[in-house]
Amino acid sequence: MTTSTMQTTINHHLDTQGLICPEPVMMLHRTIRKAEGGDVIEILATDPATTRDIPNFCRHLGHELLGQETLAENVSLDADPDEIRVAGDDVTSINNTLYRYLVKKKSV
Repeated sequence: MTTSTMQTTINHHLDTQGLICPEPVMMLHRTIRKAEGGDVIEILATDPATTRDIPNFCRHLGHELLGQETLAENVSLDADPDEIRVAGDDVTSINNTLYRYLVKKKSV
């Protein structure tokens, strides 16, 4: 599935919510291996270690980190990603922070 967001075409979506280190990076690595050069992977994660691990993964393997942002805080892990609201939406959820990354696979 390919979607476009803010002039960036996303070729692969990776939902790692609820998973902890090292699983999000392992899943990213597996997705990168299957992707074509130049493909963009969107990763949703709740593990705070990804804020360090995903940028390091990109730097060490030569992929480009196009974006890194905090989408929402206090997100329930069983929430539907389409129903998540950002801070200030008058929602009292519990649990985790939701992070979003865009990684572009290096061209060979």
